[in-house]
Amino acid sequence: MQKQLKIGLFGFGCVGGGLYEVLQQTPGFKADILKICVKDRKKKRPAQVQGFTFDKDDILADPEINLVVELIDDPKEAFEIVKTAMQRGKAVVSANKKMIAEHMEELHALQQAYKVPFLYEASVCGSIPVIRNLEEYYDNDLLSSIAGICNGTTNYILTRTIEDNRGYEEVLRDAQALGFAESDPTLDVEGFDAKYKLVILIAHTFGLFVAPEEVYNLGISTLGEADVAFAREKGLKIKLLSRAFKSGGQVLGWVMPTFVTEDDPFYNVHNEYNAVKIGAAFTDSQLFVGKGAGSFPTASAVLSDISAISYGYRYEYKKALQNGDAPFSNDLSLRVYLRYEEEHQLEGLAWEELEVAHKQKGSNYIIGKINLADLIAYDPKARGVFAALYE
Repeated sequence: MQKQLKIGLFGFGCVGGGLYEVLQQTPGFKADILKICVKDRKKKRPAQVQGFTFDKDDILADPEINLVVELIDDPKEAFEIVKTAMQRGKAVVSANKKMIAEHMEELHALQQAYKVPFLYEASVCGSIPVIRNLEEYYDNDLLSSIAGICNGTTNYILTRTIEDNRGYEEVLRDAQALGFAESDPTLDVEGFDAKYKLVILIAHTFGLFVAPEEVYNLGISTLGEADVAFAREKGLKIKLLSRAFKSGGQVLGWVMPTFVTEDDPFYNVHNEYNAVKIGAAFTDSQLFVGKGAGSFPTASAVLSDISAISYGYRYEYKKALQNGDAPFSNDLSLRVYLRYEEEHQLEGLAWEELEVAHKQKGSNYIIGKINLADLIAYDPKARGVFAALYE
């Protein structure tokens, strides 16, 4: 039986405003926004929207409100809101991937202790229903891997640099003008956003709670014209992939730029679109593609969680009970392309095997095998080197 939900909403920006509009256009939906907590007292609000407050306790202490929807930017404040709401017996929906990734294990414990649902489909890949599929459809299948284009900003930049043969900085400026990239794009272009999403996916794929600092992320900010030319010459595309898989009883994972071939399912995922590929023992591999960000795509994922809670749904974390003791590791040999300008940038590299050593002014590169732990210690970004998986 569907439960009537009384919502306290935190945040009325891009996603919060989108959720309000989506709810207004969903007749018969048993959910009403009673109060909206916002931070900026001077910002103009739509006249038809009522219930604004600037005090979080107006929502958290209200016994009539039985669902808190958290859609703010500040991960520290978001955690305090979510934690307090659960402690007071309120169900919670969130889209804050950084907050969730940094507190996965504690949030899981809070759900168990207070017997309240906490859903966050919108935190990973916007409108793509990947978390609930991992929880429900794949709950009894043996999952072997998960990989994805989990950040629309970098995918837009990489698509346009390859397709239009333009420079990274120029395309980044376009992405900022179009609203695909923030004025400070660090979280996106350095792979942090994609890493937070991967941490969440690892928990629902393998039942393992991994701290974000355990997962290596290498971004695209050192991408150069020579790397784009190399990809075009070889008929490849570059994608920032989040990837994790199970091998020998261990879970391995990372976020890195990756050259993909024409027969790779990620090859034709363009611009701001996201994609997730799930590998399983009995269903082989399946690909989910959709818009990974934006007001309405993200709001639709939030709305789906609200609907699920109205019917009493909660994540069961079955895989955490079954597989939670699998260790996380960075001990793996990878085939890597590394482009550099000066010989001194190579100091400290520990190649296991060299395949190609190409030297040409402005486009020196090496292709070979290196252990992931050694690549992390070398730190290509700090040396101004562009590195990517070359498989």
